[in-house]
Amino acid sequence: QVQLVESGGGLVQPGGSLRLSCAASERSFSPYAMAWFRQAPGKEREFVARISSSVGSTYYADSVNGRFTISRDNAKNTVYLQMNSLKPEDTAIYYCAADRLSNRGSYSSRSSTSYNYWGQGTQVTVSS
Repeated sequence: QVQLVESGGGLVQPGGSLRLSCAASERSFSPYAMAWFRQAPGKEREFVARISSSVGSTYYADSVNGRFTISRDNAKNTVYLQMNSLKPEDTAIYYCAADRLSNRGSYSSRSSTSYNYWGQGTQVTVSS
């Protein structure tokens, strides 16, 4: 059982930046692909970004590509989401997720059903 704990959320003005962190309990963190999803009020959970276990290949949702960067530090069992140029529409609860299967195609990588473990989420609010 992998436990994931997100941190770093908060209130930020439009155009600002935040860095989210997700710490994993699992010592063998490195084999897991990791991802960030988000869910805004009244909307379905949506894919944000994913990073593979080995070479660190990344995927991004079109809505965040060029503004957000996902990265990982396997020595610290932690995955990050650097969010720049934030917009009000980025307001959501952000969730970290782990996938035992690192090699997936683009379509399944974006599906929440592909992920085995989830964190509790951290609130990000973008407002002036």
